[in-house]
Amino acid sequence: MTKFMQWLGIGAVVLSTSACATWDNMSHREKSAVGGAAIGGVVGAAVTNGGVLGTVGGAAIGGVIGDQVGKDGRR
Repeated sequence: MTKFMQWLGIGAVVLSTSACATWDNMSHREKSAVGGAAIGGVVGAAVTNGGVLGTVGGAAIGGVIGDQVGKDGRR
């Protein structure tokens, strides 16, 4: 069941990232935050064997890091 939950979480992250209808209207910084959250969630899930807190924590930390990386103001 754990493997199924990991793939379900990864699928949800991929679907939510790819289905973002307003992606074209987002700034570079916002896109970086979304990408960072997606990557952080996947890494958090992998490190904690699909643990909810690890996934959410990884997504939160990844979003903050992505936001700061995208801070340079490019569009």
